[in-house]
Amino acid sequence: MKSPWLRWLLALFFITAGILHFIFPDQYARTMPSWIPWHDALVSISGLCEIAGGIGVLLARTRCVAGIGLILLSLAVLPANVQMLIDAQHAEKAAWLITLLWLRLPLQALLIIWIWRTTRTTRPTA
Repeated sequence: MKSPWLRWLLALFFITAGILHFIFPDQYARTMPSWIPWHDALVSISGLCEIAGGIGVLLARTRCVAGIGLILLSLAVLPANVQMLIDAQHAEKAAWLITLLWLRLPLQALLIIWIWRTTRTTRPTA
């Protein structure tokens, strides 16, 4: 049986992240690579997807689909995470910040594993 508190924590993480897209939209838009179009619209769409995915994780009927959506979203934001690192290095930001941004990249993989393990449905074996 999967831990309900891990599911609630995952939902809270994504719902909070989604809300932050609407509180600080410029921060999110600035992290996007220049080759990606429609920064403002994509910030809003990704925020809505995070909120919907977080809610979907809590509902048994939508949990699996929400998990797939959140995994795809986590992969889709990877270019923005890389861009944040590149920008910080070019701006010669503090070493601790650059280190955190480097650490964020493998943490994205751990986030995806957490989503997968928390949202996949287990089928009974015959």
